[in-house]
Amino acid sequence: MADPKSSQKDAYSLILEAIDSGIYRPGDRLVESELADRFGVSRTPVREALQRLETQSLLARDGRSLIVASLDHNQLSELYAVRSELEGLAARLAARHATPEEMRVLREMVDADRALIASPKALSRANRRFHKQIHLASHNRYLVQQLDLVHRSMALMATTSLAAEGRGDDALNEHSAIVSAIERRDEEAAYQALKSHISKAFVTRLKLDSGVLKSVE
Repeated sequence: MADPKSSQKDAYSLILEAIDSGIYRPGDRLVESELADRFGVSRTPVREALQRLETQSLLARDGRSLIVASLDHNQLSELYAVRSELEGLAARLAARHATPEEMRVLREMVDADRALIASPKALSRANRRFHKQIHLASHNRYLVQQLDLVHRSMALMATTSLAAEGRGDDALNEHSAIVSAIERRDEEAAYQALKSHISKAFVTRLKLDSGVLKSVE
């Protein structure tokens, strides 16, 4: 018999990944029986996973149904404010603690990601990997945990800011500047470069949401 805790973790991870990848988008209704069939697990771990996701505010109630939550303007502003500070701190600590091997991986990520400019979805996945690598290079487990929570909430955005025309190139140039600061062990420059990167992403997000910018997807 499968371990119930393992099944619960699997159901939670599978649903979270489906939200993160856009299979389920803000406003979509999640039905326990349909999720169990889709992922090949029993309804009990799915029910427990849904309760956990609701507790984390990734799901919301719509009458008796659970739907994927969405972020209003204030929530978006709050999320980016927290993300900016935590990501900046991660970059500062990465400049202090990153190993030469971690720096090499970050640089190779930036170089490899330039081949993904034409595919916003692929670039968005690569972007998450890049930021995660900076989090890990901070060598601070508590900061990594908090950033994981922030990035789960980022999945509630219907589109990626990298879908805005020209944003992919700009974002990778900003990534390169962040890595350069980390390579120089310049903690303040790394902090400021990453905070600036998040600020520019937020501006792009606001322009996309207001219709000032159009998505290239």
